[in-house]
Amino acid sequence: MTIGAPDTLSAIPLSRRMAELNKKVTNRVTRHIAPWAPGFAIVHHRGRRSGRGYDTPVNVFRRRDGYLFAMTYGEGEWVKNVLAARTCEITTHRRTLALRDPNLYRDPHRTVIPIPARWILAAVHVDEFLEMRVASDQPSP
Repeated sequence: MTIGAPDTLSAIPLSRRMAELNKKVTNRVTRHIAPWAPGFAIVHHRGRRSGRGYDTPVNVFRRRDGYLFAMTYGEGEWVKNVLAARTCEITTHRRTLALRDPNLYRDPHRTVIPIPARWILAAVHVDEFLEMRVASDQPSP
């Protein structure tokens, strides 16, 4: 089920306080392991207004022709930047890939992700995802 406009996402599953803590503390640590650790990636994106480059560590799930991100904090700044640009790059498993065609959608049963992650995301009420395809000029994941 596709969500109409990006601003139609429901309430933020995890608190803004937790998001700020992650931004100031956890992301600084995760940034060093995300480029190579399984289940993690660095999203390389540009600010919508500033054009400045940003690198955001995230959890990522492989898909047949791309990658899937769980919206644990709702529509954060990196998500807004990616939606506006319609593209980004990620570094995962020591490879940098261009992604395109972002699609926000809701999966209340979290069927799109593996069972252990499904349980964790259910516990924190996350059922919204951002899916992106690998750009066609690169090999699929």
